[in-house]
Formats: sequence, C-alpha cells, structure tokens
Amino acid sequence: MHIPGPLLPATFLRRDNRFRATVLLEGTEVAAHVPNSGRLHELFVPGRPVLVRPVAKPRRKTAYDLVMVRVDGQLVSLDARLPAPLVAEAVREGRLAEFTGYTQVREEVRLEHSRIDVLLEGPSGRCWVEAKSVTLVEEGTAYFPDAVTARGKRHVETLARAVARGERGAIVFVVQREDAQRFAPHDASDPAFGQALRAAARAGVEVYAYRCRVTPDTIEIAERIPVLL
Repeated sequence: MHIPGPLLPATFLRRDNRFRATVLLEGTEVAAHVPNSGRLHELFVPGRPVLVRPVAKPRRKTAYDLVMVRVDGQLVSLDARLPAPLVAEAVREGRLAEFTGYTQVREEVRLEHSRIDVLLEGPSGRCWVEAKSVTLVEEGTAYFPDAVTARGKRHVETLARAVARGERGAIVFVVQREDAQRFAPHDASDPAFGQALRAAARAGVEVYAYRCRVTPDTIEIAERIPVLL
C-alpha cells in the first residue's frame, strides 16, 4: 500500500488529548491529528522522531496527521485505519495463504449491529474478517489492546456467533512494525477482551497475526507470526 505524502520529519513533544499531539516541525510547534485512540505510551516519548503529513481540509482543527514514529531505528505506523485495507489488499493480491479461493472482497459490511472490516465471498461460502491495529511490542511480543476496547470485544463475540451459524470468521491482528516475533492478547490492559478472544477461538473463530514492512512510502503485510493464546 502506498502511503500518501509528502511525509515531513518532525519531533514529538507531547500528546494533548486522545486525538491530538504537538510536534516540532522546522522549529515551530504545530498540532497534529493522532489517527489512533490507543494509549501509545511506549511510542509517544518526547524528543522521538516522527513523520507528519500536511492535510488541507476545511474546518479541520489540525493541519497535519501524525503518521509514523521512529523507534530504535525502525518506523512504526500509527494509523489505526490501515489494517482493514491492508488485509483486503493482501487477499486480492493472493498474498495471504489463509484466505485464498475467494472471488469477492468487500470492506465495511454490516453483521448484526456491527460493521465487520472485510467480507470474503466465493464458491466455499463467506468469511468475515475483522482486522485490528497493533503497535505495542515488548521483547518481541506484539500485544493488543493497549487500552480497554469494548468495541473490540463486541466484534469478537459477533464473529463467534457467525461461526456458530455455520459461516467462517477470523480476527486478524496487523502489527504495523517489523520487530514482532509473536502475538498475544494484552490481558494487563483489557482482560475481558482476552477472555472473549480465547472463547471465540475455542468456538472456531480463526486468529491470525501478521507483522508489516514499513517504509516512509509504503506499508504492506509481510510475515505471519505465531499467536499465543
């Protein structure tokens, strides 16, 4: 996936609220939108290099998006909106062995009272796929979530009910960085989500995790990594 640019180098200063941060850009403090509602404590360290994108839209309170942060020499993509299109792109290009044989790929499809990120359809039936953005990695283990997510728990339970009705369902954790070796639910942040994920897995919901290759110009799903439940 191409990352729209230009991306400008800046320095992270502080997070002002859930969706706004202040960065130092060419010697001037500017406000940037944070496209991720997670805590991101391990990423948002004052003085850390970041990449921002200018956005010219009427009525926006910020003129920039905070797109990436550099940690120990590697780029971490922050945009929580990317995992669903990344999964859809990889399926269309036949790069995910777990989801081959489907002829139609649709995004944002309603299931019960939720919108599920991707619906795959083909001769073998339907497969509902929910994609989650992961940025937290500690000692090689990627974790989700880094804050309580009632919405995430609801999605997992919705997929479990779809599987109980005879359809296929999967939750995919997209780690938007390259240093993850494995994935596990982050029970320290949200034990209820971890419990729901394990229950769904026992009920037949498939659970996958992939790390991404990230550059200033592109991001793509790279390798599948083990899931530890």
